[in-house]
Amino acid sequence: MKAVYFICSNKNWGHVASKVWELLEKEGYFQDKADFTFDGMDVYSYNDEKGNEFFFVPTDTAICLDYDKYLPEMNKYFSDFDMSAMVTWHEGAHSPEEVLTVHSLGDLNSGVFGPINTRFMHNLLRGYKAEKDKLGLEDFTVCTEATHWSGAHGEDADAGLLLGYKVPMVDIEVGSEEESWTNETACLALARTLTHVFDDDGKRIHNILCVGGVHFETNYAEAAFADWGENDCFGISHIMANQWLVSGEYENEDGFKRACGCVEAIEGGIEAIAFHDKLKGCYKDLVRKLGEHYNVPIFKHQRLRKPEELGL
Repeated sequence: MKAVYFICSNKNWGHVASKVWELLEKEGYFQDKADFTFDGMDVYSYNDEKGNEFFFVPTDTAICLDYDKYLPEMNKYFSDFDMSAMVTWHEGAHSPEEVLTVHSLGDLNSGVFGPINTRFMHNLLRGYKAEKDKLGLEDFTVCTEATHWSGAHGEDADAGLLLGYKVPMVDIEVGSEEESWTNETACLALARTLTHVFDDDGKRIHNILCVGGVHFETNYAEAAFADWGENDCFGISHIMANQWLVSGEYENEDGFKRACGCVEAIEGGIEAIAFHDKLKGCYKDLVRKLGEHYNVPIFKHQRLRKPEELGL
């Protein structure tokens, strides 16, 4: 299997990514140099003992901020890959400190949702936690975020570009303040996690669409690490946060169509929908309509805490 990681190696732009690039080289992951360049720079690859291939691709800025420029080369060299990700940092008002995050990509306002492979996202989340535990990062938490795409912001932004690359993609980040961004151990945990995306724990993954809640919704983050029965776990990927349901006016008929696009972007479909209990009635109506349309159960977010009672 093959994965590609887009990493801004420019030390003068942003946080985290250039440090991760340095650590990947230091740790010996730049095993081979590709016979092509990307953005005019050398691309490196690493093969693990199982025959999986990992490509590390340098960029001058985050690919999401210049997607139309990078898209042709992304498709030329990496269109047949199984998984991809952008390495970056997280920040924002009221964001938690000392977090290590993996999130799916999409823009709720326009109804554009990137394809997501829930199993590979599951592997990254659990691999990230394993690496941070090995490195003694006791104060850091591995979590999900609501679905979003930084490339969708700005006056000339075109979220539709996200669909121009068909390989499932996530952002993998360190956040949310300078002390965390400059924490070399946190960046090392991220770097080492990248080659574990195909390390499968064999769990039976039950894909869940999550609707409502805040950007960092604790219940959804905790559900990503919940196990029950002999071999069952949740597949948490696309999360439709409350703030964007409101700004995107998902109470309108067009909102149902856009929400269906979110479900259909999840490889393998969904088995259930979890919704935040504080959703307004109009959005609960949307969830009911989705449940009926896809013939899946819906339940309040609190029930994620007792997965063995859901009958999945």
